[in-house]
Amino acid sequence: MYENLLGQTAKLALTADLKRGTFPGSVLFSGNDASGKLTAALETARILSCHEAIPRSFNCTCPSCLRHKALLSTNLILCGPRDCFLEISAACDTFLRAYESNASFIDAARYLFLRSVRKLTLRFSDVLIEGDKNANKIGVAVGAINEMLEDLDFPRPLPPLSEADKLKEKCEKLKDAAQKLESDFLYDTIPVYQIRNLEVWARMKSDEGKKTVIIENADRMNESVRNALLKILEEPPADTVFILLTSKRNAVMPTILSRVRTYNFIERAKNHQSDVINAVFHKENFEGSLNDYLLGFLPNPPTVLRQNAKVFLQAVLAAQAPDLAAMVKECGGFSPRIEFKIFLQSLTQLLRPLMYSQGGSEVLSEVSKKCLDAWNNVTGYNQNPQGALENLFREFLKLNMTNGNVFRCADL
Repeated sequence: MYENLLGQTAKLALTADLKRGTFPGSVLFSGNDASGKLTAALETARILSCHEAIPRSFNCTCPSCLRHKALLSTNLILCGPRDCFLEISAACDTFLRAYESNASFIDAARYLFLRSVRKLTLRFSDVLIEGDKNANKIGVAVGAINEMLEDLDFPRPLPPLSEADKLKEKCEKLKDAAQKLESDFLYDTIPVYQIRNLEVWARMKSDEGKKTVIIENADRMNESVRNALLKILEEPPADTVFILLTSKRNAVMPTILSRVRTYNFIERAKNHQSDVINAVFHKENFEGSLNDYLLGFLPNPPTVLRQNAKVFLQAVLAAQAPDLAAMVKECGGFSPRIEFKIFLQSLTQLLRPLMYSQGGSEVLSEVSKKCLDAWNNVTGYNQNPQGALENLFREFLKLNMTNGNVFRCADL
């Protein structure tokens, strides 16, 4: 069990509880980003649904485990916001490198790429999108991605190396389709109708093993969603396990915390992160964290995004609007959308010195709120990034002027 969860002591407690039969119906996996929480949750779902009397390792070949490993099990619901693009890009790179070198890990790399895409498409299952105003558009987009996945899936043979360009083209089309699905339809907070839909699904009897609901970034739920989830956790279905994931346990509602058992995931040491990069992505001698490795697959380097954040703040200090159209163009239209998040995070990081000035903490809190509004306007209300930045510039200008040019302490 949990052989693929590297550098995490939480797997010891998970394994012990599963073997003793004391694993509860509602749990919370809490830990930093890239600490392996989703990997552990998906592995837990596989174990709970395994056909064997004593659940086997990840290499178990029972029908249920094979479906779970391919992320095709009908016993699994995965929902919640996640930036999937970077993992898909990194997995695609691993797959193509393995293919071109005829590496011994080609099958594992192929699974890695397929699973990385399905971690996205699972969030748009028929169960979850029922009642969504964009259900038809989502269905078409997911259907097209599934057709492309089928063309790359086992047991279909891969093309000969003489047709490598064709395989690369297929992978690029799949990546582009996945990025568009994520950008256009993946909400940054779970809609309440999804919780109601999964409650109906959770109460349906399973034909085999336990069903599992995995909810990522559970701290991002609004009040109506939290209350709807709380009702399910108060009377959880006997055949369904709920696994909530968060990197901000303190932001999870106390009444929800009181109904779940928490498993804490530590921040993996640098050498353990190197082990993950090597074992999963087959990239040796990478110096940096797992997050650094994934950020390397951004179309625009983080340095470009951070430099433009500096230019934005310098314009605020000069009280002179920057050329936002040129800025958005230089940042590639902030596509994928994680680039816009990095830009906004850079603004708050550059303004962190505010917390050391008189009244600066309150201003910094307002800065964070304004950045969150900009993010929500782009991801939730489909405002274009340039429009969101125009609004943000006006808000920052007002904050700076009404607080005595407080932005002058920014780390520029």
